[in-house]
Amino acid sequence: MNDKDWVLLTTLNEERNITKTAERLFISQPALSYRIHQLESYFKSQLFIRNRMGLHLTPQGEVVVQYAQKMLKQLEETKEKLQKMEVKVKGTLKLGVSSIIARYRLPKMLRRFLSQYPEVDINVITGFSSEIEQILTDGDTHIAIMRGERPWHEQKWLLSKEPILVASKTPLEIKNLPSLARIYYKTDSSLKSLLDSWWKEIFQEPPIITMEVDNLETCKEMVKTGLGYAILPEACLEDERELFTYPLHHQSGELVERETWVYCRDSAMQFAAVAAFFDFFKDYQLDE
Repeated sequence: MNDKDWVLLTTLNEERNITKTAERLFISQPALSYRIHQLESYFKSQLFIRNRMGLHLTPQGEVVVQYAQKMLKQLEETKEKLQKMEVKVKGTLKLGVSSIIARYRLPKMLRRFLSQYPEVDINVITGFSSEIEQILTDGDTHIAIMRGERPWHEQKWLLSKEPILVASKTPLEIKNLPSLARIYYKTDSSLKSLLDSWWKEIFQEPPIITMEVDNLETCKEMVKTGLGYAILPEACLEDERELFTYPLHHQSGELVERETWVYCRDSAMQFAAVAAFFDFFKDYQLDE
């Protein structure tokens, strides 16, 4: 067995389907089936059971897949150790990034970074900030870019503060929001908590939520058709010229803003690519 077999086995375990696995690995289905047969001959055990529902691991297959996962992890750790020994800035940089930042801000950030460090490979995982926080805690990313400040005793810095806006197809007044139809989209708990606190601070009546959608882009499309207003981060509204936008304010008059923070483990700073990214963006502003 070699690292290609470890990737093959772990991919089969993830997909449980010959066709999808072959597509992911860019090999033909006959070649994949032949290699499975070779591995089963090597271990003298049936590793997979095939039926109409796809592939299923046998108990022996589960043992072999666990071995493959372990070997891939050890290989990655070995490569990372070698990267630490390199003086030149290169290697793989693993980023965990909040979905909104990844969509609207990250491409420009990475273009600037890679123009200076072209030999760095970027591996990006996106999701809700709560999901990225878990990935950072589990040690599966070098750097995490998340919305909101979190308890963290290692490397971190404030990347930006971003206003929260009301967006509407037609003009409105903030004071009238409790009587208007609101379109709500699924977001992470930190933003939901921020918006709920602001609403209770300003209004006594609850919002009239006439529609709930599963993501921000769907929410914007509903707003564009005039089905209601939405409360959204500024980043996703910068190019929406057809919408009217209004910043939220606290009773004190201060803007309602959401912070974006960068987090990193002290140990990850030993990697040249991580240290370079950290230093490169220390004084970076997302709206540059």
